[in-house]
Amino acid sequence: MTHWLAMGGYAAYVWPAYAVFFAVLVWDWLAPAFRKRRITRELRGRIAREQTRNTRVPRAEASA
Repeated sequence: MTHWLAMGGYAAYVWPAYAVFFAVLVWDWLAPAFRKRRITRELRGRIAREQTRNTRVPRAEASA
C-alpha cells in the first residue's frame, strides 16, 4: 500500500494534481448555485426598487 501511495517516487506531483483536479471539480459543481443565488438576490433588489419607485406619489400631485 505504501508503494502505491508513493506512486513510484512521483507522489509529490501526482497527489497535488489530484487535489487540484478535485478542487476544480467541486468548484464547477458549486459555482452555478452561487451564481444563481447572487442573480436572484440582485433581481429581488431591482424588483423592490422598481415597486418603491412606482408606488411613490410625485410631489406635484401630493401638494394639490
